[in-house]
Amino acid sequence: KSGEPYIFHPIEVARITAEDIGLGTTAVVAALLHDTVEDTELTMAEIENEFGNIVARIIEGLTKISGLYNKSSDSSQQLENFRKMLLTLADDIRVILIKLADRLHNMRTLDNMPQDKQLKIAHETSYLFAPLAHRLGLYNIKSELEDLALKYTEPGIYRNIARKLQETKVRRDRYIREFIVPLQQKVESAGLKAEIKGRPKSISSIWNKMQKQSIDFEEVYDLFAIRIILDSPLPLEKTDCWRVYALITDQYQPNPNRLRDWISTPKINGYESLHTTVMGPEGKWVEIQIRSQRMNQVAEKGLAAHWKYKDQDGDPALDSWINKVREMLESPQPNTMEFMDEFKLQLYSKEIFVFTPKGKLLKMSAGSTALDMAFEIHSELGLKCIGAKVNHKLVPLSYALRNGDQVEILSSNIQRPNPDWLQFLGTAKAKNRVRQSLKEQRREITEAGRLKFLQKLKGMTTEMNEDVLQRIVHHLGQLSAQDLYYDTEMGKIDWTQVQSALRPRSKRSASKELTSLTGTEAKQSSKAPRQGSEDSNLEETDYANQPVWVDGNQTDFRYRLAYCCNPIPGDEIVGIPEPGKEMVIHRQNCVNSAITHSTSHQLAVRTRWNKGSKVAFLTGIFLKGTDDKGIISGITHVITDEMQLNMRSISVVSEDGMFEGRIMVYLDDTKALQDLMLRLRKVRGVLKVGRIEKM
Repeated sequence: KSGEPYIFHPIEVARITAEDIGLGTTAVVAALLHDTVEDTELTMAEIENEFGNIVARIIEGLTKISGLYNKSSDSSQQLENFRKMLLTLADDIRVILIKLADRLHNMRTLDNMPQDKQLKIAHETSYLFAPLAHRLGLYNIKSELEDLALKYTEPGIYRNIARKLQETKVRRDRYIREFIVPLQQKVESAGLKAEIKGRPKSISSIWNKMQKQSIDFEEVYDLFAIRIILDSPLPLEKTDCWRVYALITDQYQPNPNRLRDWISTPKINGYESLHTTVMGPEGKWVEIQIRSQRMNQVAEKGLAAHWKYKDQDGDPALDSWINKVREMLESPQPNTMEFMDEFKLQLYSKEIFVFTPKGKLLKMSAGSTALDMAFEIHSELGLKCIGAKVNHKLVPLSYALRNGDQVEILSSNIQRPNPDWLQFLGTAKAKNRVRQSLKEQRREITEAGRLKFLQKLKGMTTEMNEDVLQRIVHHLGQLSAQDLYYDTEMGKIDWTQVQSALRPRSKRSASKELTSLTGTEAKQSSKAPRQGSEDSNLEETDYANQPVWVDGNQTDFRYRLAYCCNPIPGDEIVGIPEPGKEMVIHRQNCVNSAITHSTSHQLAVRTRWNKGSKVAFLTGIFLKGTDDKGIISGITHVITDEMQLNMRSISVVSEDGMFEGRIMVYLDDTKALQDLMLRLRKVRGVLKVGRIEKM
């Protein structure tokens, strides 16, 4: 597509595999040949005969992955394909690492693709491949993938941050030089050899911080970090890192809450480093990372470097994580989208360390509960867990574990899993096991209910067939016969209604049917607050006046505006077709749009706003500020009196003299939104105003 000779791509993938990831000869050969089976007449047998069994096995894995992407036609199938791809983690992790190299080069050459494919590949990259690179310790590749994805999904934001970074580069470089000088002198005086350098933060990480903290670029204090890389022998690595920490804190005041010790207890992907944040010149906070050359190799090249220093013996922590991945992937939950979201959380989750009563150390994902720990120890213990003692005090199952907690799990043989557990469990392993157990329970209850229902029905009618059963199911408002049986065993069935269903149709309550009919007609004829909303009846729309057009045409099509992001005129929008349903119009940067887009070969449809449409759209705004007297009055005055807008709702929470509020208001377009936010910022006591990105 780029016009370059085809051979450039495999050569570049092989270079990334060797230089950026650090894999050996076997993987480099596989990277060079990764597309041959799919794109040439070369067979797997010929590859195995020429290059050996291992190279052939890796290429076969890569070919299967490629095939998965090409065959899928809907998002649920594509998510299932992702799951199958991730299973190769446990077969030969080099397959995934080479796939990441392939994806990185694809992203670097994405300019030559059509815009719809650019967006699809970029969303797919940010949704799955960047988090996977993060989890495998490939931080440089992860950062570049995220930056390149942002370049296509949010081009305006990407260019703006890149421009501001360039504009501040000279001043930032001068500050870094002045900051480093005294540190370099202290390190050399202590007889240590070290490279000290400044490292700019990635554009995507800066944007994430701006979003998370609702701040502007100028308010981001850590646009760079200082990295100190020590030339120390393995036995002295940790000691030398702490010596450098002491030298730093002699020169600059540290923030005690920002010390991160990953050299005593490395991350599960092998990452080792000592992080601290100190107060530098001009009153600026500066992050410092201290590590050895070996630690730096592991930090930059991830698992490949980790294996190198482990003499290819493998790493128990890594093996443990891969086993957890396999366990999670082989028993996913029915909702594949939720499964993928949970898997992403596992990729990005931070860790805490807890102890058993006997002093055994366990690594758990941050946010894990006492019940999660029970499942971590053993699935059967989790299913029978009734509570826990944390630091010798009784706590509920939902207790959120903290670093250093000593936890004793309490169990009972009569305990059974409860659906409510799914609301607070934090780990995929625990959730999957609970879901399996609940399914088994439901099957047992349903079978018992079936026998009870049929026995009861014998005394009510001699006629029992599928038509009669479906009539009862429909009359009672059940979804299926299985639900009917389940509710029977649970004692939720109204047998008088069953008798009513068994009577001939002419004898049933006319008033009940009339009520049902009237309710249905009223719902169908009710007027929506605006066209394109969830209540619109699009078949009656004047298409020349409907707010959204496909490809700029006045096309007769069914659509709705996505509830998750509530796009309004002025937003860049994209249409995501739902097979057999209406098209859903999302904001182009909507997370849900990204997930659907990245996991479906149903390409997004280009859409645009009809500027001639006169429709108001629901939008959410958040506010933060000081809880001054009359603050709410001032806010509502701007909305209803000054701008004469209609509010759907307003909610405010006040604590410790500060307030946070959410307002749902109807607006014409993004210009009106910006005007409203500008006016609200001028209200006395209001400190922050912004659009709610996810509804």
